[in-house]
Amino acid sequence: MKYLIFLAVVTVVVISVFGQPLSKGGASPVTAKSAPPAYISESPLPKGWPSPGPFNEVTEKHYPASRVALTVGSSPNFSFWTLFKHIRRNGIPMSSPVEMAMKDEPSGSMKMHQMGFLYQSTEVGKTGADGDDVIVRDLHPLVVLSYTWQGPRDEKSLSKARAAITAVLTDRHLHSSEYRLLGYNSPSVPKKKQTHELQAVIK
Repeated sequence: MKYLIFLAVVTVVVISVFGQPLSKGGASPVTAKSAPPAYISESPLPKGWPSPGPFNEVTEKHYPASRVALTVGSSPNFSFWTLFKHIRRNGIPMSSPVEMAMKDEPSGSMKMHQMGFLYQSTEVGKTGADGDDVIVRDLHPLVVLSYTWQGPRDEKSLSKARAAITAVLTDRHLHSSEYRLLGYNSPSVPKKKQTHELQAVIK
């Protein structure tokens, strides 16, 4: 009897720690599959903007007219802080995403040459220059081909997104020489959970 009570106690402890009893064959419990990618929102999107996604495929997206503060430069960190000071100085609410205009390098890679902070709508703030480094402009509505992924913003990810978009452009007999990269998350979100979109603007 004492042995049976001891066995029952051990079984309860195993279930409470591991979630289910071990199988007779000694196999470990089946682990849950990793969750599919999901967008983590840290600040609102501009008015009328579609949410990022779907992930890992090319889709056509339509964007309304928007207002954006722009600064020229190839350094993401320097450009970010230049624009952050601009919105703080002018009382502009932060929104997502950060927009990066991309251009092709002789090496075949893509590099940022301009960064933009999107306003929440064209009714916020005003257009024009703010010092020597920032200019605020209103952009026309856009139609783009977009590829969304979750993970780091590295050369491998950009190349994969660019190849997927190029295949669809070729299939649809379209051309684009203007690309933009949208970054939706701050460094406080782990890189593997960050959402990005590479987009080709359709002429």
